[in-house]
Amino acid sequence: MFAKEHIKYEPVDLPDRMDLSDEQMLEAVKAFYDKMKRRHTVRDFSDRPVAREVIEECIRTAGTAPSGANHQPWHFVAISQPDFKKRIRDAAEEEERRFYDGGAGDEWIKALEPIGTNDHKPHLEEAPWLIVVFAQRWGEFEDGTRYKNYYVPESTGIACGFLLTALHHAGLVSLTHTPNPMKFLNGMLDRPDSEKPIMIIAVGHPAKDAKVPSVAKLKKPLSEILTVAD
Repeated sequence: MFAKEHIKYEPVDLPDRMDLSDEQMLEAVKAFYDKMKRRHTVRDFSDRPVAREVIEECIRTAGTAPSGANHQPWHFVAISQPDFKKRIRDAAEEEERRFYDGGAGDEWIKALEPIGTNDHKPHLEEAPWLIVVFAQRWGEFEDGTRYKNYYVPESTGIACGFLLTALHHAGLVSLTHTPNPMKFLNGMLDRPDSEKPIMIIAVGHPAKDAKVPSVAKLKKPLSEILTVAD
C-alpha cells in the first residue's frame, strides 16, 4: 500500500470519468434502486455450490471502497470447508445462547421478535460460504513498526456495504450475523490482535422454500430518511 520511507502526495488524472446526461443519471439510479430493493436477508440456503472465483470477485469489489487515509483497514476470510463452518456455528451458538438467556436484555429481545431469530443458527453450516469480516485497528510497516488506521468502523462498514451489493449483483443471497462477543474468531482463523471481527456473512443461493419475515419488507419512506437543504 505504502512504504514508511516514501509517503507523499502524487496527483494523477481521474482515470475513470463518467459523463452521463441528467436523464441518463436518473434512469441509471432508478434502475439500481429497482435492483437493490430486491435484495433480502435470507436465512434459508440451498446446497447449490458457489464458485470460489465468484466470492473472490465480490471481495475484490469490497476492496475498492473508500477508507480513512486510504489505509483500507479490513481483511476478509472466506470459508467453505464444512468442518470449519461447523466449528464457527458451535462457537457462535454458544455466544447466542448467552445473548438470548438474558445477556441482551428484554427490550432488545422484544425488538427481535418480528424478525423471528433465536439462538439456533443452522445457516452457518448450510450456506456454502461464510465470509468473516475483520476491521484492522492498526497496521504494520515492513520493519514491524505500527501505524494508526483512521475511521476504521466507518471504512469497514462501507466495504461491507460494497460486499453485500456485489453479492446481490452476482445473484446470491446473504445474511449478516454478529454474535457478541466474536473474539473467538481471531484464534479460530489465526488473525492478529490488531484485527477485530465485526461480522460473519453467510452467502449462497436461497432454498426453494426460503422465507423472510414480513416486517423486512417494511422500509421507511424517503420522507423519513431524507432532509434536503437546497
